[in-house]
Amino acid sequence: MPAVAQEQGVHHQSSEYEAPSDPLVQQKLEKWRDQKFGIIIHWGLYAVPGIIESWQLCSEDWIERDSTIAYEDYKKWYWGLSKDFNPVNFNPEQWASVAKKAGMRYLVFTTKHHDGFNMFDTQETDFKITNGPFGSNPRADVAKHVFNAFRNEGLMIGAYFSKPDWHSEYFWWPKYATPNRNVNYDIRKHPWRWNQYKQFTYNQIGELMNNYGAMDILWLDGGWVRPLETVNDEVRSWGAPIPEFSQEVDMPAIASMARKAQPGLLIVDRTVHGPYENYQTPERRVPETKLENPWESCLTLANNWGYVPNDNYKTPTAVIHTLVEVVAKGGNLLLGVGPKPDGTLPEEATVRLAEIGKWLDKNGEAIYNTRTTKQYQDGSTFFTQGKKGTRYAITCLPEDKPVPAVLEWTGNAPKKGSKIKLVQDGKTVKWVKEGDKVKVYLPRSLSKSPGAYPALAFSFTAAQ
Repeated sequence: MPAVAQEQGVHHQSSEYEAPSDPLVQQKLEKWRDQKFGIIIHWGLYAVPGIIESWQLCSEDWIERDSTIAYEDYKKWYWGLSKDFNPVNFNPEQWASVAKKAGMRYLVFTTKHHDGFNMFDTQETDFKITNGPFGSNPRADVAKHVFNAFRNEGLMIGAYFSKPDWHSEYFWWPKYATPNRNVNYDIRKHPWRWNQYKQFTYNQIGELMNNYGAMDILWLDGGWVRPLETVNDEVRSWGAPIPEFSQEVDMPAIASMARKAQPGLLIVDRTVHGPYENYQTPERRVPETKLENPWESCLTLANNWGYVPNDNYKTPTAVIHTLVEVVAKGGNLLLGVGPKPDGTLPEEATVRLAEIGKWLDKNGEAIYNTRTTKQYQDGSTFFTQGKKGTRYAITCLPEDKPVPAVLEWTGNAPKKGSKIKLVQDGKTVKWVKEGDKVKVYLPRSLSKSPGAYPALAFSFTAAQ
């Protein structure tokens, strides 16, 4: 993905937050905050040619596209990929097993991206995975089998759904050109057409909420589809023109229907602050400081959300360091992985996820079910706290250097006379306090090859 695309295609977090008032939603939100690490899977037509998900359909000047192809011809070609998408090796149980072993605790799966191609058997349109060459496969209703596989591994389940649908004639009316990501007609002049789109959206979300088992999260993307009164400078900074009218899809009706089917459902209407954004979702970045509101950093394992051949992947150590920082700042990490067009996960992804899982197997006590501390960071050491009061210090170590003999941090001192233990094996380590500084002496057995320990976690009873 070009750097400019990464900047203009992203959602930053909302500047305001409204806590949910429904006790069931509050309860679900606290459970979600305990999970800390999730997977978001972008999979759709864009996997076939291995390009940026959906965005090349959009006619905005930051989009890179083959200049020798007329725009209307490009759209026909892209949507025609539905005749080529045949993931004959689709194996959601393998995906779920990889995620589980990686230490991931919840799933967000793209049931429909902005291009309008449905990865579930919707009855509202024929533009869906069950209407192409994969339609005769027993697992053609992809979303159903993905949700079931991850549910069977014990993960919380989230359905990603795009509020804009560029394939729908009720959003991009073929009568007019499609100059940008917004609806391409004035809905004040054509209220019938927009009402058709609202009903279409309501019906599709209703299918997902009623026909696909227990759901924990409805994760709504496309934050430019929003009431006009919620448009702010942050939205304007995305670079897309802002219409003079609301592009709202009646979230109160959608939320009421969805929660009737799924009591306690978390709804994430991204960047549209208010009662339907139960947690915030900064994308492709980690906030500079800790946040008191529930939030989730959405980051990619490679450079792109979906599958792109020869993509550059982050190292397991880099992901672990990010996870530690995110959790210490009070958030969750949602890591993006894109399956290949045949339905398998890239080997580069599975290898890295396995390494992340090995670290979490031994150190997860310092990550899962924790909350923030008043002082959450000192240099490369981050701090979390368990619900029973245990304090954790997690020191991120450089990838290319051996483990040092001594680690130091300032603040978060252990109680006098108490023990510090290595979380990975429960062994006690020697420590001293010199002024405000805590010095921990590490066993010689840790002096292995560089990179053997991405981070070391310690547990102790804090002095205060």
